[in-house]
Amino acid sequence: MEIQLPPRIQGQAPTLDERTRRTVIIGANGAGKTRFTDHLASTLGSRAYRMSALKALYDRRDRDESPSSIDSLYANSESTLFTGQHSNDDTTQLERLMMLLMQDEMLNLLSYKLSEHKENGAALKPTRLDKVIEMWQEIFPENKVLIENGHILFSSATTPHDDRSKRSLLRLSAGEKAVLYYIGAALYAPRGGVLFVESPELFLHPTILQEVWNRIETLRQDCTMVYTTHDLEFASSREDAEVIWVRRFSPEQHAWDYDTLPPRQGIPDEVYMAIIGARRPVIFIEGDDTHSIDSKLYPLIFTGYTVKPLGSCNKVIEATRSFNDLKSFHHMDSYGIVDRDRRDRKEVEYLRGKKIMVPEVAEIENILMLEEVIRAVASWRHKNEDRVFAKVKRSVIAMFRTDLHQQALLHTRHRVKRTAEYRIDGRFANIGMLEEHVARLLSEINPRGLYEQYCREFRRYLEKEDYSSILRVYNQKAMLPGSNVAGLCGLSSKEEYVQAVLNILRHDSPEATRIRQAVLRCFSLTNLIN
Repeated sequence: MEIQLPPRIQGQAPTLDERTRRTVIIGANGAGKTRFTDHLASTLGSRAYRMSALKALYDRRDRDESPSSIDSLYANSESTLFTGQHSNDDTTQLERLMMLLMQDEMLNLLSYKLSEHKENGAALKPTRLDKVIEMWQEIFPENKVLIENGHILFSSATTPHDDRSKRSLLRLSAGEKAVLYYIGAALYAPRGGVLFVESPELFLHPTILQEVWNRIETLRQDCTMVYTTHDLEFASSREDAEVIWVRRFSPEQHAWDYDTLPPRQGIPDEVYMAIIGARRPVIFIEGDDTHSIDSKLYPLIFTGYTVKPLGSCNKVIEATRSFNDLKSFHHMDSYGIVDRDRRDRKEVEYLRGKKIMVPEVAEIENILMLEEVIRAVASWRHKNEDRVFAKVKRSVIAMFRTDLHQQALLHTRHRVKRTAEYRIDGRFANIGMLEEHVARLLSEINPRGLYEQYCREFRRYLEKEDYSSILRVYNQKAMLPGSNVAGLCGLSSKEEYVQAVLNILRHDSPEATRIRQAVLRCFSLTNLIN
């Protein structure tokens, strides 16, 4: 069933394809996003299902009486049989949700007790509460959920039965409550419903934001998700989503100025500039929104920043300079990240002085080949990390030995090109002076001397088996598959290895910490992001 979008100022209102499972509504403050969402939900009747952590946690009297709301389900339930609460009591929607979960749990136990399945040895059927507890503890592994005397309590996972560590629902943090609410509320959504989520990023730390919604989307694959958000990074994380950019609302026409952006084309710069305002500092990176490793990896490393892919390194450098020139207007810090490639120390220090971060490896793929990254993936896959890294190291060294002369030539060509560009970019009174200058360049630059110098330097790396120095100078896209790092970690391909690194970083685990710290150490100016 197609979804008809609200009236449009600039013409016919489009429809959302029935196959669209994710929609993101974005726009600047005051653009009319909430009113747009309200109108859209009102046209769907009982299919619409609203979720708002802000209202669920703090509104005690403002109740949503729509047929598919938690409040409506609670009002029509038998919760008072078990809780002693009344439908007009002064409780939050989160508290009413927890009562519903406890009611389901008790009804399930009662049904099991009265049925013949107990005598036949059948297992007790899992409940919504079981699923909520399971998912919540996976997202917050340091915590444990307990059910004692008909109450839900929260405790430390290391000392779950210590009375001093036990907490009630009211003593949870806002983020912990929000996750509890979102999981539980999603489980009560009607089958095939359209879930409207207001400000999905609210109360959630950036490190768990994507994990929470990825899990909920997996939990309710039968439903369509509609997110209303200011968070551009979150909007970009919803792969294959239909993005609706709301520019403004016209009260006179009761219509909106908005555009629908097709999936997988990223968010245009004009949208980015309109929304980002003064919300978060920015890091510009190379690559594109959908295909590059940069755009997938760096948002998981620099979690406190909006990461914006721009394509080429020249665009990154120019955007960082321009953005910082306008700092008095937008009051935000801006940084860039470019691959090291074959830049020498002077070039790298110059870029770092301009707030362009340059890693201590040649290119983005080499970051995935850092020793600690390889070890973390191996550990995550329950492999012997010492053995895995030792084999990868031998393979990379062997590849570099084979490519030594080619790599030396590439570095020489880069240095000759940069030196020639710099030296010729002077002022000359006449053509004769320019000719004389160019004629001297060959002997002054001395390409063969540079080439032999690189060969000697690279041989020293091989003699010392200096793995980190090899990663710093070795541009070789075939390194990942050629080293068999994926196979040694029990993965089938380079793509699976890359995805494994990303999956680890999406969760709070020792392996994620190891990878994140290794990548940050790879940047010599990490003080810029602290």
